[in-house]
Amino acid sequence: MRFGFMFSEVAQGLRRNIAMVISIILVTFISLTFVGTASLLQLQIGQMKNYWYDKAQVAIYLCTDVSPEATCPRGEASEDVKTEVQERLDSPTLTPFIEEYYFEDHDQAYANFQEQFSGNAVAQYVRAEQLNETYWVNLFDPNQSQIITESFTGLAGVEEVRDQRSYLDQIFNILNIASLAAITIASLMLVSSVLLISTTIRLSAFSRRRELGIMRLVGASNFSIQLPFILEGVVAAFLGSVLAAGAVLGLVAFFVQGFLAERLPFTSFVSISDGMLVVPLLIAAGVVLAAVASGLAIRRYLKI
Repeated sequence: MRFGFMFSEVAQGLRRNIAMVISIILVTFISLTFVGTASLLQLQIGQMKNYWYDKAQVAIYLCTDVSPEATCPRGEASEDVKTEVQERLDSPTLTPFIEEYYFEDHDQAYANFQEQFSGNAVAQYVRAEQLNETYWVNLFDPNQSQIITESFTGLAGVEEVRDQRSYLDQIFNILNIASLAAITIASLMLVSSVLLISTTIRLSAFSRRRELGIMRLVGASNFSIQLPFILEGVVAAFLGSVLAAGAVLGLVAFFVQGFLAERLPFTSFVSISDGMLVVPLLIAAGVVLAAVASGLAIRRYLKI
């Protein structure tokens, strides 16, 4: 096979269908950008889970005078209740699971509340006595929080036992929904890209049907006839994949690291190295899809 002739055929085909080639590049770029964004979002969710789950605490909220009567019929938790809770936390049964714990009284809870809601009108209406005294428990393994929950739920004087991971799960569920939405949109765009590549290759073959007939007559192999058309689709999709990879890296560098990480320093975000893991997958996906779509299109058109 003469590679010079093959590449000239590819270049000629790209020039003849420049509008369709640009369309393939743009559709591939948009669809793979969504794929890359969804992949980064999944990596981000995984990092946030590892970061926050290790820091998640179990809160044992003691009753106050304003607690619901159904759970706290005796009102404010007495010193006996606090003693019993502390004895259970120090018991041989729970000690192997607890890394540390500390007690937060009304005044400390009030100070934390005022700091958290500083500038909010609600802060001036809250009194220290209305806020729960709380035992905050850190576990060696946050996945074993159910042990603490079962040990203190229903204990007289305890209003509620809350695993902070329940709050995190709500956030992660929202992020997962956003990731699935991005994957769905990306899938639709990839289908559009495959159809567009197939149409472009068929139009290119139709415009060169006389040349193809001559190549058949002189004994050109099926592979040598099909390869230039396949390469046309691969080249266009490759350019779109490179643009998508650049967009994903730009998203990480300028938005995630340059904006979010600076304004939200209390959590962990994906880095450029994580983005670099996605880049080869995007390029490989674009090239493979283009090669398959182009190959099937030209085989069906030529009926070879």
